[in-house]
Amino acid sequence: MSTNAQRFRSGGPTLSTRLVMAGAFVGALLVLTLSMVFSWPVAGGGGGGRSTATDDDAAANLAAAFEAPAGSCLTWKPDGSDMKPVGCDQPHLFEVTGDVDISGEYNDSAPSPSEEVWRDIAKQKCTTGAAGYLGGKLDPFGKYSVGALKPSDEQWRDGDRKLRCGLQRATPSGKTLVATTGSAKNQDQSDIYDVGTCLALVEKNVGDPVPCEKEHAYEIVGVIDLSQTFTDGTFPSEEQQQTAMLDQCPKLAAEYSGNLDLAAQGLSLTWDTRKQESWDAGSHRAVCKVGAPLKDNSGLAPISGSVKGAGQTGQPATPPPSGSTTPTSTPGG
Repeated sequence: MSTNAQRFRSGGPTLSTRLVMAGAFVGALLVLTLSMVFSWPVAGGGGGGRSTATDDDAAANLAAAFEAPAGSCLTWKPDGSDMKPVGCDQPHLFEVTGDVDISGEYNDSAPSPSEEVWRDIAKQKCTTGAAGYLGGKLDPFGKYSVGALKPSDEQWRDGDRKLRCGLQRATPSGKTLVATTGSAKNQDQSDIYDVGTCLALVEKNVGDPVPCEKEHAYEIVGVIDLSQTFTDGTFPSEEQQQTAMLDQCPKLAAEYSGNLDLAAQGLSLTWDTRKQESWDAGSHRAVCKVGAPLKDNSGLAPISGSVKGAGQTGQPATPPPSGSTTPTSTPGG
């Protein structure tokens, strides 16, 4: 993990920030640390040290992002550059939930905390505020995790002790952020991906989204809003959810796959359900997915290719190695 934040200069004071990404499950207070620390590039500038209009714009965007108030949404390029505020109705990677001043614990002469300590600070200082920002309903198993923007070493030496807290969505590996659209305040927080998404196979478990032609663990073939079935708002039991998913998932899978015979291809239909903590936070959606569990139930076998329309095209996904699966419709997962 890089710990060097490069300076962003544009004819004025240095603007330097780094992201410490820390996810938190509120209920269990567990932390998911994302293995990335963003650094900002040095502005190119014109000859003789003069900056260009583009450099000035980038510097202004960065300054605005770092000082953005709660309710603001931020985005940046994959390499961490060009961080700027955008409307929350646009795709974004970070939604600001508030600021935390830690000057009471760290005076002007205190050294900057280590990366590990910064993650602990983010968990302790930002989680409660993030839950409050969402009206007290942060799904501990949902798609959002808690993150923070911390001062750079230079800003720390200048006395900046403010932590900028926010919400973000990470992939299963925790190594990549996923853009979301719309304020987190108004989102169903269910941790789902769109129909047609394939998730990588990593050591027999589920990884990040990948193109379906590559080896993968699951392909999402349907999304079900359980609140449309259980309309009284009461949390449905696991058995009730299983019954509802068993009723609806085979239909969605048949529509998606063109009535492909999954069992004949060594594939299985499975689905997710929601825990009560998620349901109470307003997370009511669950996915139907096609995969190939290993015969010994120790994990998943690799699948290549999409099942979309395969029953009609005659080009189904490549089945896993012979004898590695037990084809069936499998609840849960």
